Amino acid sequence: MSSLTQRSSGLVQRRTEASRSAADKERAAGGGGGSGEDDTQSRRDEQDDDDKGDSKETRLTLMEEVLLLGLKDREVICKSDAPTGDVLLDEALKHVKETQPPETVQNWIELLSGETWNPLKLHYQLRNVRERLAKNLVEKGVLTTEKQNFLLFDMTTHPLTNNNIKQRLIKKVQESVLDKWVNDPHRMDKRLLALIYLAHASDVLENAFAPLLDEQYDLATKRVRQLLDLDPEVECVKTNANEVLWAVVAAFTK
Repeated sequence: MSSLTQRSSGLVQRRTEASRSAADKERAAGGGGGSGEDDTQSRRDEQDDDDKGDSKETRLTLMEEVLLLGLKDREVICKSDAPTGDVLLDEALKHVKETQPPETVQNWIELLSGETWNPLKLHYQLRNVRERLAKNLVEKGVLTTEKQNFLLFDMTTHPLTNNNIKQRLIKKVQESVLDKWVNDPHRMDKRLLALIYLAHASDVLENAFAPLLDEQYDLATKRVRQLLDLDPEVECVKTNANEVLWAVVAAFTK
């Protein structure tokens, strides 16, 4: 797992902007957010506004957002076995529901991703995850499908066709650790918190921070490091904690 405190040359070239208003810099470098019911309600209202900005056709699943950030993916599982309407997630839930005795979260991540060394459990692996996610994004108008010729064979690719959705996603990730940073994972939107952890585990979180100015980049990566350094076993027993989320975090950050 690559460290966010190092700037990998193999990822997106970071763009520097010589001219940016001092107000933007000051706001980005500001400290943690305030507390209280008003702040909490304000963040909820802002989140609702962001959600309303997505049409029904372009609302993305968590896995699709990870794929969109860097065209990589990881599997996630859900606490309920009720159908979700997402084919990949329902396939994973079916395995979880039908397996006795139950497996641990760590084991499920290895089984569903195909990283198990047990040949008798290879059937648990979710097949063609990347391609299936890409096709979902094609259907939602985010990506398109093209054929590229490589001498002896053709390869199917999925170039980005709707950059607005990706830029909105990048902005949401950036703001979560800059302007809207609350300095408490339990006050953060759970879905956004999961996205940050999964994007980091998939080595694509750097892509969201690449366009930032130097001091913004340093502040963003510092705050992500704060999240990564949390002890999942401690966090999962706190009030209103999502146990499954922290169990997955523990598996990815061990």
